[in-house]
Amino acid sequence: MSQQKVSIAETPRSDAATRVPNIFHFVFGLKPQTEPFHLMHYLCLASCIGVNQPKQLMFHCQHEPWGEYWDRIRTQLTVIPIRPDPFVASFRYSDPEVERLRYAHLADVARLQVLADHGGIYADMDTLFVAPLPAAFFERSFIMGREPEQWSAAATRAGGALCNAWMMGEPNAPFVRELLRQTYESFDGSWSNHSTILGFRVSQQFPDWIHIEPPRSFFYFGYDRADIGNMFTRRVRDLDGIFSMHLWSHCWWEPGEKNTAGFHSRRLTPAYVRHADTTYAAVARQFLPEDLGLQDSATWRRERFRAAIENGLLLSQRAGRKVARLVSRGGRANAG
Repeated sequence: MSQQKVSIAETPRSDAATRVPNIFHFVFGLKPQTEPFHLMHYLCLASCIGVNQPKQLMFHCQHEPWGEYWDRIRTQLTVIPIRPDPFVASFRYSDPEVERLRYAHLADVARLQVLADHGGIYADMDTLFVAPLPAAFFERSFIMGREPEQWSAAATRAGGALCNAWMMGEPNAPFVRELLRQTYESFDGSWSNHSTILGFRVSQQFPDWIHIEPPRSFFYFGYDRADIGNMFTRRVRDLDGIFSMHLWSHCWWEPGEKNTAGFHSRRLTPAYVRHADTTYAAVARQFLPEDLGLQDSATWRRERFRAAIENGLLLSQRAGRKVARLVSRGGRANAG
């Protein structure tokens, strides 16, 4: 496969007369960066440039990334320092498990603010871009993508959910200003009330301010084990109508996560991207740098072999924990 050069300057889309500028925004580094910039993050930015040919790619961060992959992409970005939102930064969480993810809530507010100020397209850093956006999107005031209601009980009760992992709008769009205002009012420290349910509620209040895309456009693959597998361990060939894939990396990043589906961040390697017959790898490999795409198939075979051994160990550990829970429950029942 021919290598696609990553460069913003080659053939940018002309957006002089469009309502929404062809500027992409990413928010990152709202906590100290203790690990090097990951290949997944590099491929997010490289696929954005290759697929969408943005006029500008604005990378908003508090703590700048570092490492080999960052060095490869840094010159293609406009890096903009940001400060944590003082309201979210000082919020007192009741759930310590959610509190450790405070940086994600800081990013929730930051993305709304940068879209309101600059206009353009926002996407999370665990995105892989698949196809260019239609020209008609650039004439809308604001766009969000719908999640399937069955993904969560909260969405079912609310009647719908709009995910803020991808958003697009004109500068100072009425919808994003209202969403930002209500985010402060509704913020309760829960994981996703303000980031998915609130957007849907605001869309019901002001339907003329927003265009809603169906789930297939941006959220076709879900965060359960089956869809994580459909992205990273199996091949889905019909990607028509899919503009980007949200990867839900917090669900599989570590080996012990419940939705890993036999995959985690250390398995997303250059050899995997070059040789794996999976949905993610098939789309991403055209954006892999040439010198990282030269691993022979033997490297990939060794990685697969190690992964199979690790999968066996993880399954054994899970089975052991399940048996221990059953034994514990039995002991409590007998004690009762």
